[in-house]
This record gives sequence, C-alpha cells and structure tokens, in this order.
Amino acid sequence: MATQCVSKVELSISCNKLIDKDVGSKSDPLCVLLQSVGDDKWTEVDRTERIKNCQDPEFSKKLRVDYYFEKVQKLKFGVYDIDNKSVDLGDDDYLGGFECTLGQVVSSKKITRPLELKKGKPAGKGTITITAEEIKDNRAIALEVDAQGLDKKDLFGKSDPFLEFFKQGDDGKWQLVHRTEVIKNNLNPSWKKFSVSLQTFCNSDMNKPIKVHCSDYDNDGSHDLIGIFQTNVTELQKASHGSPVTFDCVHPDKKQKKKNYKNSGIIKIKSCKVGGIFLLLQKQGCTVGIDFTGSNGDPRSPDSLHYMNPNGMNQYLTALWSVGQVVQDYDSDKLFPAFGFGAQIPPNFQVRPRKRQLIWKSLNQFRTLTDFLCFSQRCPMNFHLTSTPTVPTAKGIVEAYRAILPQVRLYGPTNFAPIITHVARIAAGAAQQKTASQYFVLLIITDGEITDLDQTRQAIVDSSRLPMSIIIVGVGEADFKAMEFLDGDNGVLKSLSGEPVARDIVQFVPFRQFTSAPKEALAQSVLAEVPSQLVSYFKMMNLGPVNPPAPVTM
Repeated sequence: MATQCVSKVELSISCNKLIDKDVGSKSDPLCVLLQSVGDDKWTEVDRTERIKNCQDPEFSKKLRVDYYFEKVQKLKFGVYDIDNKSVDLGDDDYLGGFECTLGQVVSSKKITRPLELKKGKPAGKGTITITAEEIKDNRAIALEVDAQGLDKKDLFGKSDPFLEFFKQGDDGKWQLVHRTEVIKNNLNPSWKKFSVSLQTFCNSDMNKPIKVHCSDYDNDGSHDLIGIFQTNVTELQKASHGSPVTFDCVHPDKKQKKKNYKNSGIIKIKSCKVGGIFLLLQKQGCTVGIDFTGSNGDPRSPDSLHYMNPNGMNQYLTALWSVGQVVQDYDSDKLFPAFGFGAQIPPNFQVRPRKRQLIWKSLNQFRTLTDFLCFSQRCPMNFHLTSTPTVPTAKGIVEAYRAILPQVRLYGPTNFAPIITHVARIAAGAAQQKTASQYFVLLIITDGEITDLDQTRQAIVDSSRLPMSIIIVGVGEADFKAMEFLDGDNGVLKSLSGEPVARDIVQFVPFRQFTSAPKEALAQSVLAEVPSQLVSYFKMMNLGPVNPPAPVTM
C-alpha cells in the first residue's frame, strides 16, 4: 500500500543546563522521541545515543519521522539520565520533557523550550532545542578515517581521541552531524568506517564547509581539543584506497603562540564514497522484470501498452526511466539483472524450455541459435548471458527494452513466482552471512493480469524472511485487484495454506495516478516503503546496520 506521507523529517536535538542527578559527576543524558497513538497513549519512535557526564548535550544521532501534512501528529520528547545498560527507561531519572506537534516543529524549523516534568509543570532547569529538516535526498556519505602523530594529552597515558564533524548552517553557526567512537590510549587511531545521510552531513551541498574537531576524551566530560581542520565533500571525495587525503590537525591556541608550530597530528581520509540510501546497500542487487505477455496488446498497435508513440515512449519506458534513475543510486556497481517474462523467444519462439537448465549465449550467437531457452518464464533482456544477465544503469535497461521488444512475441502466461524465486535464491545466499551489508530490490512492471497468484503468494511469504523488497508498478487501466491483494491492502498477505508474511515487502503503485504528476513523483511513491522495509528486515534478524551511529557511552 502506497504511503501518503508528505515527506521524511529529520530532527536534531540538543539540550542546555540539564538537572544534575548524579552524585560526584554529571548526568548521562539521552533523549527519546514518542508519538501519540490516541487515547493518551504513546509509542516510541526513536532515541538518541547517551552522552556521559554532560549537562549541555548535542546529540549526534538524528531522529526521523514521517510527516503527514493533513494530520495532527503529537510528539513528546523525554530526556533521561541513563545509569544502566537496560533499554527500559523506568529505572532512569527523568530530567524533563516537552510536548508539541510535528507541524509546529516543521513550520518553525527550530524551537527552544523549557523542559517540563509534567505538562505545564516546569522542571525548574534545562531547555531543549529541536531543529527540523525535510529529507529530500536518499544518498549517504561513507568515510574511513585515521590519524597519525596526535598530541599526547593524558598525564599517565597517551590520548583517547574521537572526531566530531560539523556543517555550517545558513546562519554561520556550526551544527554537529556525526561523532565517532573513542579510541583509547592511541596517538595513531583508526576509527570505524561510518556513513551519514548526505543531507545531514552537508545539506547535499558538496562545497558546504565542514569542520572537524579531534579531541581527547575525558570521563568527566571536559574533553581536551587536539586540533581542528576544515574541508568539504568535494575535497573529501578525492580520497581513495591507497591515495588518502590528509589534513593538518591544528590547535588554534598553539598556532597563535608558537612560531614553529605546524600541527598536532595528521588526519587522513582513507576513503570517501557517496551513494544510495544510508550505504547499507553496499552489495545491493536491483533486478528488473518486464511483462511481455499478450494481455499488453500487439506492440505495433497504438492500443498496446508496449506501443512506442511518436516520441519513442510508452508507459513501460516512462516507468523504467523514472524509477531506474533513482534505483541506480542504490546499486553499488549500477549493473542490473533485467528480465522479460511471458514472451516467445526467437528463432523458435518458445516460452518454456525443453530442458530444466539455462543456456547462456551471447548476442552475436543469438540469431543462429536454434534452442535459445527462457528458463521458468525469465528471458534476459540483454540476450548477452554470462553468469549474470546484467545491463548497465537505467539507460542500459531502457536501451535493452527497446532492442528486445521488436524481436519477441508477446504471449503468456503472466507468472510472477519464477522471477521472485530467482531473486529470493540470491537473497537467501546473502542472508547466510548474517550481516546487514546486502539487500535486494525486485522491480516488476506489469499490466497486472497475473496467472499464478497462489504460487506468487507463497513466493512472497517465503521471501519475507529474506533481505529483499518487491516493487510492482502497474501500467494500463486494469483494476489491479490482484496487485492490491499482494500489497496487503486487504490485510496481512497469507499463502494459500494460511501462512502469513513475516514482514511487509511488497509495494504496489498504479502508473495511471502519476500520468500528470512531475516525473519525480512516481519514483518517490514507488520507493517510499523501501527504507522501512530494509530496516524491518535488519530488526527482525537482530542485525545492526553496517555503519551504525557510534554511541558515546565511554
């Protein structure tokens, strides 16, 4: 079912002058975000990291929430002093909270309010500042950073260095966008690879100033600055393995006082990559399936969904191009397995193979091949088959579609299960690694007249336990009841035997709703649920993201 949210909103949280609840130290604050579900009941949306010994925390982790323009979305922010490792906040000291609507935050962009122990009852001390930013860019930046020769700051040891990255706002002020973990007692540290939303990191502006602080961590919260440098993403992207970008880590006071001062160490950016959503899809596979069945009509007829109009376009091509341009950013190598299903294949124009095997043949062999096979309704659209029938980029998919259309006969049946099972088999292999490094998306474009509904139901139920999502774009004027059924519009999808899906993995969007909309609208709607589906799989399998925010809980 297509989500109706207007946008994703990212909330940045900071507090000032919190109540000190700890004896002999400061509070260890964390902020939790709750959303009203009605009847004075609240559900947790997300929470920040905990920061030890800090009365003026600026939380590195951003909190994301869906924004529905037409709804009043009540939010509650609660700040707690965390003194144990339990996720249950019942035993932790409540430092205060604040209630508002998401609309108030979005319209104000930034609000600062006193913390309250109860609604209308001030905590007596402490404020919370919430900054809202609409997320318009799904890309992320991934960085690998180390340092050499940092200054020794500890009397009985070396230094315990960590990095903080700040972006410069339109008002000239610096806003924290990421904080690394602390490396104990090390002057030549290597921090864990991390990824941050590109919009969070630099507002998607590759030339926006980025300031980096390198500091020595102290348990009492009085961290000592080692040095600072400034850069931007354009400069960081020059880094690659074997050819890092280096920066002098400079302490402003030392530079001013010492004539021969050069730096307090060197910071090296070993690798910088900008890519798809959160860079969780490091080895992501995006497979495309095109419906070449007879129900689409003869491509030579203007009534056919595959008919090329005078501009050389049709609904299939428009959907391919619109969605493909976005999806290709999710794929690390931008090579797409692309299949057609339901067509008769030349020269014998057979749909099903005589043998249960796949014969890989190249394009220059195709015209003389008398036994070209299309295994289980899957005809590779490039006709150039090695071990993987891939085409490069969204443009490659469009070109492959245009090339194959005149060479095949639209036939049938319209079977989804074979291509779903094909992608599921690959996803199952990735799942065995038990890491959050691979996720797979299957994009099916179809006129919706499915002939193997029961088998498809079972394939989706089986796939719901795997790292994959299925996106279905319906072209034409069919009623698409079967597609809506697969999407779960009538409740949780179940197999014929009654087995329910482990999680929602299907997103169906009818193309006709976007014929007069901006070209970006279709892609946004089609891909709206992929992030939550991806996260739901990792949560179900109890897997953390490849590069999760590093909690500062030292």
